[in-house]
Amino acid sequence: MVDTTKHPYPPCYNGGCDRPNCCYPPGSTRVEWPELVGQSGEKAKAVIEKDNVDVTAILVPVGKGVGFDDFCCNRVYVWIDKKGNVYQTPVVG
Repeated sequence: MVDTTKHPYPPCYNGGCDRPNCCYPPGSTRVEWPELVGQSGEKAKAVIEKDNVDVTAILVPVGKGVGFDDFCCNRVYVWIDKKGNVYQTPVVG
């Protein structure tokens, strides 16, 4: 079970998973948001956290290293460009 406690930067939970579709039963919740590419990062964060209440979306400027090699079922990095728009498809991980 995923810990749904919200943190500014969540402790990692992966349940032994190493890919998005392992985190949740198929069709149970969203794990990627391709339609958000080009949208405002803040809007994307709100949509992601509404669609999947188990995750915290984290806005990360393109080119900034996040320093984590772990896979987390409760985290979505939202890569944003210089204008604050989503640069690539946000995916659980």
